[in-house]
Amino acid sequence: MLKNPVTGLLSAGADHKDAWVRDNIYSILAVWGLGMAYRKNADRDEDKAKAYELEQNVVKLMRGLLQCMMRQVDKVEKFKRTQSTKDCLHAKYNSATCATVVGDDQWGHLQVDATSLYLLFLAQMTASGLRIIFTLDEVTFIQNLVFYIEAAYKVADYGIWERGDKTNQGIPELNASSVGMAKAALEAIDELDLFGAHGGHKSVIHVLPDEVEHCQSILYSMLPRASTSKEIDAGLLSIISYPAFAVEDVNLVNVTKSEIISKLQGRYGCCRFLRDGYKTPREDPSRLHYDPAELKLFENIECEWPVFWTYFLIDGIFNEDKIQVQEYREALEGILIREKNGLVLMPELYAVPPEKVDEEYENPHSVDRVPVGKLPHLWGQSLYVLSCLLAEGFLAAGEIDPLNRRFSTGFKPDVVVQVTVLAESNQIKNLLQDRGINVQSIADIHPLRVQPARILSNLYTMLGRNKSMKLSGRPHRHIGVLGTSKLYVIRNQIFAFTPQFTDQHHFYLALDNQMIVEMLKTELAYLTSCWRMTGRPTLTFPITHTMLVDDGTDIHPAVLATIRKLEDGYFGGARVKIGKLSEFLTTSFHTYLSFLDPDCDLKLFDDRNDDCHSPDSEYGDYPADFCEKESQDELDQYINDVLQSTALKSYLPPTSNKMSQPPVFSANHSTEEILSIMAKTKGLEVPAVSMSLPTKVLNTHRKSLNLVDNPRFFETKDCENVLHLPKDAHGDLDCRKLVDQLKECPTLHDQADILYILHILKGADWDTELDGQYGVTVHCLLNELYRKAGLNQEWGLIRYISGILKKRVEVLAEACTDLLSHHKQLTVGLPPEPREKIITTPLPPEELTDLIYEASGQDISIAVLTQEIIMYLAMYVRSQPSLFVEMLRLRIGLIIQVMATELARSLKCSGEEASESLMNLSPFDMKSLLHHILSGKEFGVERSLRPVDSSSSSPAISIHEMGHSGATKTERSGITKLKSEMKQRSSTPSSPTSISPTGSSGDMSWGDRKGQWLRRRRLDGAINRVPVGFYEKVWKILQKCHGLSIDGYVLPSSTTREMTPCEIKFAVHVESVLNHVPQPEYRQLLVEAILVLTFLSDIEVNSIGGIIHVDRIVHMANDLFLQELKSFGATGSILEKDTATGICHYFYDSAPSGAYGTMTYLTKAIIIYLHDFLPSTGCAMQ
Repeated sequence: MLKNPVTGLLSAGADHKDAWVRDNIYSILAVWGLGMAYRKNADRDEDKAKAYELEQNVVKLMRGLLQCMMRQVDKVEKFKRTQSTKDCLHAKYNSATCATVVGDDQWGHLQVDATSLYLLFLAQMTASGLRIIFTLDEVTFIQNLVFYIEAAYKVADYGIWERGDKTNQGIPELNASSVGMAKAALEAIDELDLFGAHGGHKSVIHVLPDEVEHCQSILYSMLPRASTSKEIDAGLLSIISYPAFAVEDVNLVNVTKSEIISKLQGRYGCCRFLRDGYKTPREDPSRLHYDPAELKLFENIECEWPVFWTYFLIDGIFNEDKIQVQEYREALEGILIREKNGLVLMPELYAVPPEKVDEEYENPHSVDRVPVGKLPHLWGQSLYVLSCLLAEGFLAAGEIDPLNRRFSTGFKPDVVVQVTVLAESNQIKNLLQDRGINVQSIADIHPLRVQPARILSNLYTMLGRNKSMKLSGRPHRHIGVLGTSKLYVIRNQIFAFTPQFTDQHHFYLALDNQMIVEMLKTELAYLTSCWRMTGRPTLTFPITHTMLVDDGTDIHPAVLATIRKLEDGYFGGARVKIGKLSEFLTTSFHTYLSFLDPDCDLKLFDDRNDDCHSPDSEYGDYPADFCEKESQDELDQYINDVLQSTALKSYLPPTSNKMSQPPVFSANHSTEEILSIMAKTKGLEVPAVSMSLPTKVLNTHRKSLNLVDNPRFFETKDCENVLHLPKDAHGDLDCRKLVDQLKECPTLHDQADILYILHILKGADWDTELDGQYGVTVHCLLNELYRKAGLNQEWGLIRYISGILKKRVEVLAEACTDLLSHHKQLTVGLPPEPREKIITTPLPPEELTDLIYEASGQDISIAVLTQEIIMYLAMYVRSQPSLFVEMLRLRIGLIIQVMATELARSLKCSGEEASESLMNLSPFDMKSLLHHILSGKEFGVERSLRPVDSSSSSPAISIHEMGHSGATKTERSGITKLKSEMKQRSSTPSSPTSISPTGSSGDMSWGDRKGQWLRRRRLDGAINRVPVGFYEKVWKILQKCHGLSIDGYVLPSSTTREMTPCEIKFAVHVESVLNHVPQPEYRQLLVEAILVLTFLSDIEVNSIGGIIHVDRIVHMANDLFLQELKSFGATGSILEKDTATGICHYFYDSAPSGAYGTMTYLTKAIIIYLHDFLPSTGCAMQ
């Protein structure tokens, strides 16, 4: 009665002609199961005919849905780029015509889980022998649907209930049910032939394994939470069990299952989620949205849905848990509705009768409910029929899961990673041989081919292209290490690809050899834990000329040590096997990229330029890879073209040593002076006050960046007489002469300054006509300078030029998304708020970079450093999520400030020196420093003099963990420093302090521990760490008062009417109030005060007053502390207060516990503050 004879689609009800994608797929499962049951038990011809008819009904419905989606092919194409709710496939269609029924913005259409469910069952049904896809055009469309759901891990959608955020105001959010379903669909359809047994290479679907892994890691970080506004959702049953089986960790499956049972299960089924107002008697049917404060009304009267019990029933059958099966079959018998003709129907949901609402509020689960909504509920009915077929033995579990997803939680054997070390040239191969290490060079492995990962990214953009449907193929995204650890067969040649992190084209991390080793370690560990394919992963590690030291006569010690470790068979906790590529061919996983075959109607060059670049590339390619020009086919030419586009040429003059002329800029000029001169030449007014950062204006090496001290004003001096900038006849700046001065610069830094001025005045594409050559643009020269700085490892300069060129980490958007999807919000720029920008949803790469540059004000180095730190945080959130416990918002600007403060403290130097040292740290040291700050470990800093020939004036620094004895563990990092470096130890934090123990001026001696608690509070405040369970406790205290006032901002108690205690949304709300406090250490004291307050929420007190002013409590505690200090006769510096907050420095530096700890004073202050509300007895001061 509900099935349309033309399209095969099922409408939602007799009066409702719309066909929902998700409901249609679930509803047809019973028909698919019945068809298989008939086929299996067919002893008469009629049964075989019945089986065929049922199966063709399934095919008809799946093809009907395919028709609906293929009519929206333009949306699929757009969505790959925008991921916007306006450009997505619709959630429901007209069941008679396959047309859309409502506008793009009139419904919560974006439901990644529905599209994913379609692909998952398309794969399962194809594997069971049904033929659903008929033509190659349909195959490319399905391939593009794979790209559509690939990014599920960062797409906020409306989820399985079409509502998004539970206030039902149309706010999309990241849903675990969507991410999980996408992960399952991607795994199921990977390498699947859509033509079944009748297909070939062309009908195979390709999925990049790294996208699956992204979805998995984010799913793990979310569960058992369903989204930011729903702390648990019964829809997760479809993820942890049939049909998706997306979670491989048994413990996580069980935790999620028990959360659903304990929080959502009732006498008639399960609620969808807490405070779900749908069809409850308190819901106002006249409007779609709820007021946030009315959500509290729905508590305890949410409707219960029997459909979830069918999931539990099927789950019991898959787990062979007879008790669970028995329990849920009996429960379902009690609530199904029997018709007169003997049919058993499943109602949509059970609601509380309106007249009994108050009774149910008082005693949850006591009132008898009534069935409401559709009868039968097709989705539930279908799963019920399927569960009966399984329970009564007509079907085996494997028949409705032919792809064996149900074994996902099974035992995984250990992964051994195969590593091939390849020398870029014969010279490097010989150097390694001198060290007793035998490797092949890239030329030796012919006919096998090796290319950098960016070639693979380019080739993959050809996948899924289709001119007649206007489909452009895969968006150009970088390929992760799982993708480069397979071997690829392209036009009958075998290709290996080197991993992305060894590619120096994009960002400067790959210029630091210690960083490369570190990343290799991370990636190997990642491969060990995440490899899911058959065979072993094969990682190709190139040894390039940038890994040489001593003018190319030796290999970098860190790289040598790594190769030796790899030979041992273990590296960074991963099992590895080192060998030649040819030995690994049989044990590796091969992917056939048949879409690049010559007989495909695909052109590698759509608009081929005939001008071939000169092949003088000496950077980053593997030149010996190609045969002579004549024998090259189209593929080779294409690869050559991609490599050429990044080849570089040399134009810059070397730095001069003759000091006959005065240098252009003497080192004590700061950039403000340069900028102010440039502003004058442009005829602009020069602002007298630095508006941008507390760090005066930019530039690393001109002693002007200061991240530590407070912002200062500076006067613009009239300094043209000092700066020898050439003028033309009109008295304006002469840019041509400036170009000539490039030859007279004593350092690369000066060349960078000249180019920066030209870049600002003339733009990147201005032709400098250096030495009379045409086409030498400013951009070109900056790129070359960047490369020179890279060879000299001058990190401050490298960051500076990266900033001028606006280079961006190619994985910046992914790194950002990783942090966001692990429920961490980011802020960039230095506080307070209008300048500090908050990032709460994934942004496209360009937008993200622009935001970072905007938030960093004038300072390009900070912008670059911000990107770098986001990148390291993402590496850590993947590899050591425990570092981020109880941190909700990561404030990059504050973290950078704290890093500089820490350096200033350890090196006992000024803020400017520390900021400069920070900018000059190598990426590896920067990452270590960040790790120490996140983990709160003590660390020491060592200065080492630079090798004499280095042109950089900055101090070289290395960072070490502190051992128990206070000695630094240089040995552990395995780096023998260059022989030419003389070490001079600066005092480390654990050496005795400079105060003499016999302080005569009434000082108390603080011994070794001075500043330790202040530092702890500063670190915790900067990274926003709070005590465990803090937000739930705040929720409880808000139930007992009207609100908390923090630094002038109020957190009202009404928020608890909308949000439940464990909701991320609530935590974010509390965080946003705390974030108004600019001083991290003061913020931490406020957190401590709130924590002491929360102990009161457990006492039997109904109310503790109106609005509680937390600042007042902290100040009262501080006064009590000062009184006590004075009573001990303390004077002078000990009583000094912090000017900004008025809190005594010594109070900041007191331990929380103990008789004189901060907690003691805070408790006293609270008792005084709340004196009237506390019970008079039994509350003596402890």
